[in-house]
Amino acid sequence: MTVLKSLVLCLVLANVGYFLWVRGMTKSPDAEVAATAPATLKLASEAAGRARTAENGGSDGGSGANGVAGGEGTAHDDAAAGLLTNVKRCISVGPFRDVAEAARAASTLRSGGYDPRQRVADGDVWAGVWVYVPAPATRAASDQVLAKLKAGGIEDAMEMPGPNDGSVISLGLFSEAKRAQARVAQAQSLGFNPGIADRKRTGNVYWVDIDLKPTDSVLKPSDLQGEAGRIVRLEVKGCPAGGGAQP
Repeated sequence: MTVLKSLVLCLVLANVGYFLWVRGMTKSPDAEVAATAPATLKLASEAAGRARTAENGGSDGGSGANGVAGGEGTAHDDAAAGLLTNVKRCISVGPFRDVAEAARAASTLRSGGYDPRQRVADGDVWAGVWVYVPAPATRAASDQVLAKLKAGGIEDAMEMPGPNDGSVISLGLFSEAKRAQARVAQAQSLGFNPGIADRKRTGNVYWVDIDLKPTDSVLKPSDLQGEAGRIVRLEVKGCPAGGGAQP
C-alpha cells in the first residue's frame, strides 16, 4: 500500500513538471512584452540619424540629421562671409569743372591708398557763387545803377538775365566764399542789397571713380576740398553701369 502511494505521487509530480516545461517553451516573458507593446512609426530621418549615431560611437555632434544640416549651414555662412569680405564698392566723386581739379582730387585719393580712375561725362557743374542786384524797370535807371556801382569800385558790373524771369545787374561770379562775401559787403556799403545764388554750367565734367572695400568708410566731399574757404560742390555716389569695381 505504501509503495502504491509513492508511485501515484511520483506520477503527479512528473505531470506537473512536464506541464510547466511545455508552457515555458511555448511563451517566454519577452514574447509577452513584444505582443503587448504598441506599434510606433519612425521617420526615415530618425532612422538615418540613429545609424549615424551608432557609426560615430553614440555622438552625432547634434541631434541626428539636424546636426548634419547645421554643419552644412555653418559652412555656407562662412563661405558667404568670405565672399562679402572680397566685395568691392565703386563710388564716383565729382563733378569737377576741369581736368586740373580732377587731377588734384585723384592725387589726394592716391595718397590715401586708393587707385583713382578719371572719366569725362556730360552734365552740370557748379561754377561759383553769383552776386547780383535786381535791375531797375527802365533802361535809364539801370544805367544810373551801373554808373554808381562802377564809381564805387565794382567795375565788372553788367546787366544780364537773372536766375528768375527778368534782368539783374551782375556783381561777379566767385569760386571762393570770402571773395563773394567781400563783394556783398562792398555793394551794401553803396546802399544796395545784393542777392546770391549758385551758378552752374553745362558741358564736359570730370569724375573720379575709386573702389572701396567693405571695411572702408564712405568718403566725404569735404575730404577733397581745395584751399581754405573755397566752395566745392562735390557729390559722392555709386559708379554708373559699366564703371564698376576693377578685378
